[in-house]
Amino acid sequence: WDVVRVSMLWGWRVSFLKRILLASIFMMWVGVATAQKYACVNTEYILTSIPDYEQAQKTLDKLSIDWQKEIETKFQEIDNLYKKYQTEAALLPEDLKTKRQNEIINKEKEVKELQRKRFGSGGDLEKKREELMKPIQDKVYNAIEKTAQTKNYAFVLDKAGSATLLYVDPKHDISDDILQQLGYGTQSKGAKK
Repeated sequence: WDVVRVSMLWGWRVSFLKRILLASIFMMWVGVATAQKYACVNTEYILTSIPDYEQAQKTLDKLSIDWQKEIETKFQEIDNLYKKYQTEAALLPEDLKTKRQNEIINKEKEVKELQRKRFGSGGDLEKKREELMKPIQDKVYNAIEKTAQTKNYAFVLDKAGSATLLYVDPKHDISDDILQQLGYGTQSKGAKK
């Protein structure tokens, strides 16, 4: 009976010590986590405040519109070929019908391939976006990193377009600091959102 009582007492002590140890570790973690400095930025606000970014965006928009018009023109040409084929089909011999059908099908394949080449994954528009935007985004990232290191921030959150970040105290928003470091003026505080 004494063995059972000692065993139960010992098991309770071990369990109690584990709880105290876990509680201590949790309290230390909470203390460290709350002692860390943090900040947030609005990368959308920063990027739209940089003239090079706005110019790059205009260039991409123009390219996209031009390429879309080019593709629409080619589809219109195919549509015209098809309508012409339909009006003449009754008078054409079978071999000419087949030849025209294949011509229309091949032109349509070419235009779809051009569309994929321009707008598809890894396409011309994506490559151009990478070429124009990446250097600007890299400068912004480097400025954020430098500011975070200088001001000893443990982490920096991006509040642009984030549905998970519900509230940020404006005093922790370092977007204007980033713009100043990049050499750009700041917008009015209301523009940051």
